[in-house]
Amino acid sequence: MQQGVSAHVSDHDHGHVDQEGLKILGFWIFLVTDCLLFATLFATYAVLHSHTNGGFTGKEFNVPGFITETFLLLISSFTSGLAVLQMHRGNKKGLIGWLIITLILGAAFVGLEINEFKDMAAEGATLQSSAFLTAFFTLVGTHGLHVSFGILWMIGLVVQLSKKGITSVTKRKISIISLYWHFLDAVWIFIFTVVYLMGVM
Repeated sequence: MQQGVSAHVSDHDHGHVDQEGLKILGFWIFLVTDCLLFATLFATYAVLHSHTNGGFTGKEFNVPGFITETFLLLISSFTSGLAVLQMHRGNKKGLIGWLIITLILGAAFVGLEINEFKDMAAEGATLQSSAFLTAFFTLVGTHGLHVSFGILWMIGLVVQLSKKGITSVTKRKISIISLYWHFLDAVWIFIFTVVYLMGVM
């Protein structure tokens, strides 16, 4: 009987581990498809960036604005790393604290981006103005939506951590959101270089 119970428990544990592993694999597949999505958007931008229709060009980008956005996102990547560090130390309070700081920095980034889009639209630089602006708003806007999704995800995790603490499930979720956040940071570095820096030069 005892043997049967322990066999059942180990099967249950094995199933739990398999499920966790499948969820992590699922996330990696999602990340690969996301890489392909951004690669397509970058390729489209590269083809269309000179089609300005005699209107707004990259030289008119707000330099302090996009440098501040970059600074905010880089710091948020660092703070998400500190959150993972606190998780490994078993410090629930520290983990929640750094997650909150990360999502606040992310929200500030999105706020600045929305502001930048509003300022451009006020100058007549809209999605329909030229092929260049269509490619620009699609690429940068898609990244912004990903960051917004990450913020909502983090808020959900903070709530879950407050109720359940650090468990094997919340550990997996924190590891995944941290990876996702670093991925968005890497994509932004490409946007910063290819779209903004090369546009201003």
